[in-house]
Amino acid sequence: MENTEKEKFRDSIGTINEEGKRAWIYPKKPSGRLYEYRKIVSYILLIFFIASPFIKINGNQFLMFNVLERRFNIFGFPFWPQDFHLFVISILIGVIFIALFTVAFGRVFCGWICPQTIFMEMVFRRIEFWIEGDRGKQIKLDKQPWNAEKWRKRILKWFVFLIISFLIANVFLAYLIGGDRVLQYIVEGPAEHLSTLFPLGIFTAVFYFVFAWFREQVCIIACPYGRLQGVLLDNKSIIVAYDHKRGEAEKGRKKWRNGEDRHALGHGDCIDCSQCVHVCPTGIDIRNGTQLECVNCTACIDECDDIMEKVGLEKGLIRYASEAEIENKETFKLTARMKGYIAVLVILTGVLTGMLFLRNDVEARVLRLPGQLYEHKANNIISNVFTYKLVNKTNKEIDDVDFKLRNFNGSIKLVSTKDNFVVPAQGMAEGTLFIEINKNDLKGDKNKLMIEVYSHKKLIETTTVNFLGPRSYN
Repeated sequence: MENTEKEKFRDSIGTINEEGKRAWIYPKKPSGRLYEYRKIVSYILLIFFIASPFIKINGNQFLMFNVLERRFNIFGFPFWPQDFHLFVISILIGVIFIALFTVAFGRVFCGWICPQTIFMEMVFRRIEFWIEGDRGKQIKLDKQPWNAEKWRKRILKWFVFLIISFLIANVFLAYLIGGDRVLQYIVEGPAEHLSTLFPLGIFTAVFYFVFAWFREQVCIIACPYGRLQGVLLDNKSIIVAYDHKRGEAEKGRKKWRNGEDRHALGHGDCIDCSQCVHVCPTGIDIRNGTQLECVNCTACIDECDDIMEKVGLEKGLIRYASEAEIENKETFKLTARMKGYIAVLVILTGVLTGMLFLRNDVEARVLRLPGQLYEHKANNIISNVFTYKLVNKTNKEIDDVDFKLRNFNGSIKLVSTKDNFVVPAQGMAEGTLFIEINKNDLKGDKNKLMIEVYSHKKLIETTTVNFLGPRSYN
């Protein structure tokens, strides 16, 4: 029966009670050395998150993920639909880096860097502590009837949560459509942009739902990263771990009594105060071992160290450590799996770097007009019709653009008033052109042409296309 009770925590997640209903978490307000470090990191990342869509490098938004137009900026570097392969490699590098970091250091990303954790613990939770008080006061407020005090605190909290959710939704929208456009919409007023106001309201509702009600369930239920722990972690991964050997000893944990020699009685250093449980934002007991709910926020480390200091015991009962270190005193070292991840990461980073250096600022594509073959013209001329598309990936317009043939004598005629045109900055130009070549210069019914694109007589891009002509019979 005793073993069954000890293993009961594995039957369900910490936020579900015995009836299968939501068990609301009231974490204690954290404090301590690591929490102060987390606040510094979180505030830096909050500034980064809010500022990124409004910072520009060489005229490009620092971070942008315009899914509708398939335009992405990563650290000021623009990716167009034609660069989708580069974007995919960038995403793969990010995924492998997170996987490597998880194999080595557990869910440090979740506790220290993840936007969900930062907003929940460093913004919304702190506002909740400010309005409703610490753990005990929140529990008391939740149980008391709906009197004037409860209505006042709850309405104030919900209103502040709604305002912050609206601000986050605006920043999120800036990542999708561009910071300049969001600022323009704000200046012009919502009445002028009702089509944008609707998705903004949806984003606001989603963020409010997540941070006001769903909360830690995002990390436990919705986020797939937590599920990867079972695959990525091993006994050599550095995680937030409870030193069960020291904490339990031979006869297990025991409540603290002044003047008692715990070690002589065979009890461990854990005084069973449950403060590590009360401070946990996902409601788990870290003493039960590695669990999918743990986001490595280190709140239990700070709380346990504070208790150990008060009772005169050594700190570090809960600490960053691997299971191998706790069991066998093994120091951290790179495993074969970590080295494999590092090798793949280096290779992909090298490939991406090379592709970025080889990438042109202008992308040219010439395609045959669907359904068209070739046309005989006067003076033994064969004509083919094509469509062209030029993409300008820079922040400066490219003017005086024209086309020339490299490997054949012939002419290129644009279906426009003049043969030279302009490609706008971060835009594209498209149209129709005719290529005319003397039949005697053709080599069979299919000829590969190389088309050069010039701006102010300077070669800026080349592309190839197949030119059709009459089939020759010998």
